[in-house]
Amino acid sequence: MDFHAYRHALANTLEGSELPFPTDELSLRLARTRALMTEAGRDALLLTDPADIFYLTGYHTFEVSVHTALLVTAERVVLQVPSIETGPAVVTARVDEIIGYRWEDINEVIEPLLALLSPCQHIGLDVYFAGLRYAIIQPLLDRLGKARFHNDGGALLDSQRLVKSAAELNCLRESARITAIGLRAAEAIIEPGITDNEVAAEGSRALLAAGSEFMSLQPIVTSGQRISVIHVNHKRTVIEAGDPVFLEFGSAYQRYTAPMMRTAVAGRATTQMHQVAEVCRSLYAALKETMHPGNTFDDAAQAAEAALAPYADRLFFSGVFGYSVGAQFPPSWVEGTGYIARGLTRRFEENMVFHLPLCLRLPGEWGIGLSDTVQVTAKGGVAITDNDWQINERGGQIKP
Repeated sequence: MDFHAYRHALANTLEGSELPFPTDELSLRLARTRALMTEAGRDALLLTDPADIFYLTGYHTFEVSVHTALLVTAERVVLQVPSIETGPAVVTARVDEIIGYRWEDINEVIEPLLALLSPCQHIGLDVYFAGLRYAIIQPLLDRLGKARFHNDGGALLDSQRLVKSAAELNCLRESARITAIGLRAAEAIIEPGITDNEVAAEGSRALLAAGSEFMSLQPIVTSGQRISVIHVNHKRTVIEAGDPVFLEFGSAYQRYTAPMMRTAVAGRATTQMHQVAEVCRSLYAALKETMHPGNTFDDAAQAAEAALAPYADRLFFSGVFGYSVGAQFPPSWVEGTGYIARGLTRRFEENMVFHLPLCLRLPGEWGIGLSDTVQVTAKGGVAITDNDWQINERGGQIKP
């Protein structure tokens, strides 16, 4: 049985059986996209970001390294997948047509795309996503002409994805619930002598047992001096007495992730650790107060920078006070549609959702990270996750 026959056989019994949302929700998203296309003068969108494809069709799979494309026009929605992804396309996606190509022969991609795109004169592309492969887009540009293609396709989706529907907010709340379970389980076993891997393993077990799907980013656990190095992860490091232990988890529910950061100590936290945690809390308060509809992302960043200013020379901070979260796929849960940072003038709207990753690092010594995932409301930022913004002291003594 080849993959064409496989597709038809599956469709007889399982077509659409794992759609993540009701068809009305997907229809509304597609209608908004088409309206934005008309407004922008685009008669087609060619999308390759797995999250964009998921948003419009429900299509999802753990294999996101292969070429997949979605073509949206006023009349049709066509999903192009490799042969090995035929099954997920049938059971998870709502589209007008699924076209396949042999996984082992990428050359079979070009001609079907050319046939689909030839009638289209103004095609929007998401040029900032790595899934738009040069070996695929270059032949399309050569054969159809560069003038037909425009680099605003991703922006059309981003403007929608930033503002979450009620169904999306429910998914984020469920992710938040599961995330908290994983963090509590991981923190509960922290003590001197165990490794960061053991903490990560217990957190992962709890996340999966509570219902998480495969995660867009695996649990992050570091301790002691390693916390001061941004974006390293567990690496068989023994946790010493008095070490702070940084944890950042995010479960996936229908691909939606509400991350949270916590910091525990294998013993008692020092006065300096508590002081840095208090700085994190002050940043958080400034951000939530400023995350009102009508204020800009820059307004919130400046409020947080003012709270950080007395400590900015001593503590490293990434510069991004928040990033949008929603439905994502590996290698990251960062949605990429909006950032709370200096100079970004987009305005907050109700039901935007951001993770506020407030981790402050004392280079070469340690760091303290605390965060919540926060929904923008008429009254400001309201947490979806349930962080208590305290350092969890796991008893015992501090290091001499």
